[in-house]
Amino acid sequence: MNWHKITNSLSASAQFGDWESEYNGKTSEQIYADSRVVIIGIPYDGTATYQRGSKYGPEAVLSASKNLEIFDEIYENIYETGIFTAGLINLADIFTSPEKVMARIYETCKWVADDNKFLVSIGGEHSVSFGAIKAINDKFKNFSVLQLDAHLDLFDNYGGSKYNHACVMKRAIDECGCKATHIGIRVVSEDEHNYINENKIEPNIFRARNIYDNNDWFQQAIDTLNENVYITIDLDMFDPSVLPATGTPVPGGLDWHRTINFLEKVYKDRNVIGLDVVELKPIPGFEASNFLAADLIYKNIGFYKKHAART
Repeated sequence: MNWHKITNSLSASAQFGDWESEYNGKTSEQIYADSRVVIIGIPYDGTATYQRGSKYGPEAVLSASKNLEIFDEIYENIYETGIFTAGLINLADIFTSPEKVMARIYETCKWVADDNKFLVSIGGEHSVSFGAIKAINDKFKNFSVLQLDAHLDLFDNYGGSKYNHACVMKRAIDECGCKATHIGIRVVSEDEHNYINENKIEPNIFRARNIYDNNDWFQQAIDTLNENVYITIDLDMFDPSVLPATGTPVPGGLDWHRTINFLEKVYKDRNVIGLDVVELKPIPGFEASNFLAADLIYKNIGFYKKHAART
């Protein structure tokens, strides 16, 4: 068990949820050992190109999660699957080096994955997902990345770095050999437009304008996925009327119920092997977006609890 390596690389944070009394006085090490789900916060926005502030996202989500109702009418006590919050990855000393940041994220996430935990990462900007995806790639080969996002993030280089937030899916494809399916897209650059045409990946892109008001695409999207699936959720995939607290609140996004219904079907039909939720940029005094992000994570853990029997 990599308990000591993980805890030595992280700083303390609030725990996700409010069920400490349910763990019957166990030590943190015992809770980690008994938990199927491990949550890590990644407070990084070093390559942000519009609005900074997503580095405060993990703490805002963890704080809001204390107010979740722990019982769910459908999934009952979701926390019973075992949920442990390991803390926040320490990045202050390397904040200006995206390459070093990715290496540290990878190392920490790999320790969790090696312990056969279901890794849930909370960003931070979207670049942080690559470190987690790379760690998962060491354990599961030939998996798909399911990206829910307003943007494709398929630049090869942006702002002078291959590890910019706008490059995260290109890195996953090129360095991990992952298949990718993109949901909710409504911003495509000319470079990305040329790339998707040259590489014939159009069938794996589900634009918001075609899917926002119907569920007809659910099965078509799932059919593009391999058996094992890593889910990365950039919160700007939601319409700003649903979640305004993100760095690039692009109009025309998806709603809550359609997103939740689709995600549950993914867990039912595929083996989900990891999750991240990124790009919350908290608005001081406005808790709705923070709470939505926390509830989204808890719902995903509920889907995992119900449908992960095959793992």
